[in-house]
Amino acid sequence: MRRRDFIEVIVGSAAAWPLRARAQQRPSRMPRIGVIDDSPIWDPFRRGLQQAGYAEGRDITMEYRSSGGEPDRLAAAAADLANVPVDVIVTYGSAPTRAAQHVTTTIPIVMIAVGDPIRAGFTDSLARPSKNITGNTILGTEMAAKRVQLLKQLIPGVARVAFLWNPNNGSHLAYLEEWRAVAPPLGIEPLFVEVGSPEQLEPALLAMMRSHPDVLSVTADPFHVAQTGRIIDFVAKNRLPTIYILRESVIAGGLMSYGPNIADLFYRAAGYVHKILQGTRPTDLPVEQPTKFEFVVNLKTAKELGLTLAASLLTTADEIIE
Repeated sequence: MRRRDFIEVIVGSAAAWPLRARAQQRPSRMPRIGVIDDSPIWDPFRRGLQQAGYAEGRDITMEYRSSGGEPDRLAAAAADLANVPVDVIVTYGSAPTRAAQHVTTTIPIVMIAVGDPIRAGFTDSLARPSKNITGNTILGTEMAAKRVQLLKQLIPGVARVAFLWNPNNGSHLAYLEEWRAVAPPLGIEPLFVEVGSPEQLEPALLAMMRSHPDVLSVTADPFHVAQTGRIIDFVAKNRLPTIYILRESVIAGGLMSYGPNIADLFYRAAGYVHKILQGTRPTDLPVEQPTKFEFVVNLKTAKELGLTLAASLLTTADEIIE
């Protein structure tokens, strides 16, 4: 399955979540919501706004800016939104959130699926955000130990795990520290593969293969998510077992995943935007953490890789794709 198929899958996977509050009082000026790098992955967010009572063009104006995943263009996109100005900026992941943070300390920012907002410097507290930034987090760092355990069940003799990371994502520094802490006691050598731009992906993966990793681990970094189709094609060609955070990556042909439902986090972010437009300050909106983590396995991909999955591993799966 290619990248377009992957994006279509994630759009349809948002879990149902009722937005209790409805838009009741409209300001005289139509509010503007800024979005960086719009794509179908944002459809659950738009659906959440609609269910809160907002119709684009009638109640709100959406301002979209594109960065193409390039750091310089990302900064320019955030600056452009701040100069419009918009009433709230919504960001997916740490790099766009960082870009927005650099251009405004007054416009509310709703972040979606960041790794560790405290370590990234977006807030000093989850319970009471200290700045103009709130939203939700995947709290990815503590998942490293669980993912290592799953990998050892997948391949009992696993010795080297390659970890794909983005140097432009502040949360990934915490990921690296977590992997350095949990891997050695379990007899695993982590191999860190740095990819921060589209042109770096294939050379980095080819160089990674020369180190003979047993498994590859991929995060939910928005830039890497956009490259999911290329990653799946590469690891399939090289017969490299890979674990992802997103369930949608497994539906697209990846081997296994452990993490929260990202589409649901997009959907829930609409509730934050609604409350901010109604006058609530970001500091009064706690950063939300996912409440359910899912382990998903693709048996077809396992068969193509020549893997026989242990019954003990399959019994712990929340979903098995055949």
